[in-house]
Amino acid sequence: MATRMRSRAMRLIFSAGFLVLAFVGGSHACAICFSLVVITPGQKLDSADQAVLAIQSGDPSWLRIVAVVKGNVPVYDVIEQSALSAPPGEPRSSRGKPLLLIRSDLSENWTSLGEIGVEYADWLRQLAASNRGGGVSPARIWPQPLAVSHLTDGEWLERVRLVARYLEDPEPLAAEIAFGEVARAPHSARRTLGRQLDAATIARWIDDPELAPRRAAYTMLLGIAGGPQDALEIERRIDEALLAQDATNLSAMLVADLELRGSSRLDWLKATFFADRKRTLPEIDAALLALSVLGEADATVPREKVIETYRYFIAVRKPMAGFVAMELARWQAWDATADYVDIIRSKAVKDPAGQFAILSYLKSSPIAVEQAASVPAAE
Repeated sequence: MATRMRSRAMRLIFSAGFLVLAFVGGSHACAICFSLVVITPGQKLDSADQAVLAIQSGDPSWLRIVAVVKGNVPVYDVIEQSALSAPPGEPRSSRGKPLLLIRSDLSENWTSLGEIGVEYADWLRQLAASNRGGGVSPARIWPQPLAVSHLTDGEWLERVRLVARYLEDPEPLAAEIAFGEVARAPHSARRTLGRQLDAATIARWIDDPELAPRRAAYTMLLGIAGGPQDALEIERRIDEALLAQDATNLSAMLVADLELRGSSRLDWLKATFFADRKRTLPEIDAALLALSVLGEADATVPREKVIETYRYFIAVRKPMAGFVAMELARWQAWDATADYVDIIRSKAVKDPAGQFAILSYLKSSPIAVEQAASVPAAE
């Protein structure tokens, strides 16, 4: 339990960076199935100045460019093998499919993202062009807030529609690119894919053991594309997970459940995860993470309903009240000011990270001048 609390405390400290961005435009990538620890091929393509498809020529020491995806590069130019680097396991040359190569203007070396058919060149160009640089880059702070995206809302809508039909495409790199972009997209953008998604196909992907690392994202997609029978199946799996105290895919299942059932399901969530004292910290954390994703989307479950649920959480789980402080601050939900003043005065929160999160919220609250006048400074 101590290890889990320390892990949660570190997440609270990291999330403090959100206050720097609280009043800055831009989208936030989904925190359930995307982590900044993993850089997706789509992100690498975004960050590159040049991207090409190149295939091994008759001379094995050279690669010939057969298509330009991004940047000012002469088509049919050649690249020396010595100027090519590739991650472990990635091919450095191919006599069959071209390699997708990227580099920055400041580098002489190319990096391979893997093999992909030349027939995907137009799609890759459209994908690269969907990032028009309109997003607001995050402030240069450390630690960086979790799952901040440089794309605008409009660019994300365009991007997810471009990649959706390539999910689990027979071309492995195309499938990897598509999944990476859908997984890191804001949930509000994913929700627009409803008509492009087939619930039965997604359900098969969820049950495929080989796709287990992608299960969270596909579970949330099922919440968008599914129907009453899918809702019943998700409910059954949630019950199984709770019985086993297994929070592995719980956040994603709760997002899907609430997408399919709506705000009326919040009373069940509050009773099950917040009022029930038998719930474990990972289970509580899963419920809060699901609410965060839904509150960010502000759709099937309106953000104001999520805020109400957070305030219920603050009331019944006072020692954990700091868990939601940064989210409330970023949404400018200042109605919780009095709640947090009372909690600080009562010294209910013992964790320094939780205290810091609450005090940061109060210092940002425009209605806290009088109410928070007696709040003690954080040690």
